[in-house]
Amino acid sequence: MLTYTPGETLVHRLDPRAKIAFQIGFAIAALAASSALQLLAVFIIAVGGLSAARLSPVRALRAYRLVLLFLAIGPVLGGLALGPPLFRVDGALTSLRSVIRIVPVLLVSAAFVHTTPVRETRAAIQHTIPGRFGQLLGVGVALTFRFIPVVRADVSRIREAIAARGGQQRSARDRTTRLATLSLVRAVGRADSLSVALRARCFAYNPTLPALRFSRADALVVGVAVLLTLSALL
Repeated sequence: MLTYTPGETLVHRLDPRAKIAFQIGFAIAALAASSALQLLAVFIIAVGGLSAARLSPVRALRAYRLVLLFLAIGPVLGGLALGPPLFRVDGALTSLRSVIRIVPVLLVSAAFVHTTPVRETRAAIQHTIPGRFGQLLGVGVALTFRFIPVVRADVSRIREAIAARGGQQRSARDRTTRLATLSLVRAVGRADSLSVALRARCFAYNPTLPALRFSRADALVVGVAVLLTLSALL
């Protein structure tokens, strides 16, 4: 799973608010792309963002392999029909075009996760959205970024333990049930431990967050985000 990796690239040095604005503008432009030329331009921008962040596209796609597998089911379901013909190519192609638009959005989000510390992401949210709602949203995002990798590691260890105890000889339903049950128990235990740790460390909704400062490069990125948003509206 992708996590923040320290680096000295330009994307690492950008203000997280500028990166969030770029993600929003890019997602709007990507989802509004209709022609093949527009889709190609969107993919070029996404790959360019990965290159600037020094993140391999293969690694980014591998991190989202489960999401991509789920998206791949869409064209198949989109082509199914109740009556003859049982599979319609036009419906499958329409669904495929929708799925393709999501892939570059995932790539850009991978670059963001790879180059942005969790504390800076939280600071960007709380500086942008004032009040208790912004604090709650910042805390939720920060905890999610930290909690999900731990839960995924637990699921991998549970899967390996089941296989080491001859789980491959059991039915798929039994393996799935065991994995889901043990993963849920472990996740609940992790959540309880996290709650205790937060209380022990005097968790606060308004901690001292890192200072954020806009630079010329950030202004340029925000300008590109605005242009991407406008391109979808024209």
